[in-house]
Amino acid sequence: MQASMSRRGNCFDNASIESFWGALKSELAYRRRFANWQQAQQEVTEYIEILYSWQRTQAQLDYLSPAVFTQRFYLDKIAPKPVGVHGFRPSSLTLMP
Repeated sequence: MQASMSRRGNCFDNASIESFWGALKSELAYRRRFANWQQAQQEVTEYIEILYSWQRTQAQLDYLSPAVFTQRFYLDKIAPKPVGVHGFRPSSLTLMP
């Protein structure tokens, strides 16, 4: 197997990682001044694990964040499904005396 490496600065070789680095720089690195290396490392880790991976909207998830997508997925699994005519369940109707 041979690694595919193009010249420096060629973003077409790995577009997804180039997109990630661009987001990291514009959303975090260019907006902050870090007091020391440890603070920079901690904030970059938090950005990756919390914001980028969990809260940022994703086109593949119909522009939902993974957190919202996961919540909806599990709510859909446990929510009762409508049955009957036009989605009404017999227990959802109230009869008038």
